[in-house]
Amino acid sequence: MNGPSISVVVPTRDRPELLRAALGAILSQAHPGPIEVVVVYDQSEPDRSLENPDPDRGVRVITNTRTPGLAGARNTGIEAATGDWVAFCDDDDEWLPGKLAAQLGAVDVHPDGALVSCGIRVSYDDRTVDRSLERPRVSLEALLRDRMTELHPSTFLIRRAALLDGIGLVDEQIPGSYAEDYEFLLRAARYAPLVNVDVPYVLVRWHKRSYFAQRWETISTALQWLLRRYPEFATVPHGEARVAGQIAFAQAAMGNRRDAVRWARRTLARNPREPRAYLALAVASRAVHADRVLRSLHKRGRGI
Repeated sequence: MNGPSISVVVPTRDRPELLRAALGAILSQAHPGPIEVVVVYDQSEPDRSLENPDPDRGVRVITNTRTPGLAGARNTGIEAATGDWVAFCDDDDEWLPGKLAAQLGAVDVHPDGALVSCGIRVSYDDRTVDRSLERPRVSLEALLRDRMTELHPSTFLIRRAALLDGIGLVDEQIPGSYAEDYEFLLRAARYAPLVNVDVPYVLVRWHKRSYFAQRWETISTALQWLLRRYPEFATVPHGEARVAGQIAFAQAAMGNRRDAVRWARRTLARNPREPRAYLALAVASRAVHADRVLRSLHKRGRGI
């Protein structure tokens, strides 16, 4: 086989049917090189029946030996990977046909790229919404300004050498592992501008009972950690306002009206047009419930 070798890290926990669908979509990719899938079981019993030693389309099953949770599971898989490129795929997402070919084609155009992403097809409540960025490159400044949730971890394809020697592993110290994918993207963009394919090549499932849906304290703590970790936010007012507005919303959702107002004021001081500040104030005043806001956003393939 003539193409570069690719290792796909799939962390999983108690989702056997969705996992098998994810594996099938990965292994059916039209790619001239070998693909190995590293399935990492996190805090659950591994299913050894998934293992397949095929050198061209193999599946390995291992258990998370690092910090329990998504970040530790991804890092366990990265350390076990042997491919020239390392890709991520969550166990409830599916790659669509043509993903790898399109991303590797983008690398031919931008050979200095270390991380390649693509668009996503968001599935929520029996509806799908396509989301993609109409830009071939994403700089650190652009990523500080806007999270660009189209850059979903299940789209990531990363040079293994850059991952191990420059970008580094997924951070396992972020409170609750919340926004660990965003922090990873910021580090990757520090290393080199991100390469992007503006076509949806990954089906991303958003669940009504999201893991973080009610963990507002964790969200608030993690985002405050992120602001401290990246002082560059101070140079991009719209980006700092966006994160501060998310913290304000989380505080409002917890019923902490005083802290919600304080963070909303900080948000508006950096960007008077940031909508998250007004949503936070509406929730804090009990004019609307936080869950209703989230449901409305998710139906449009958006988040807070």
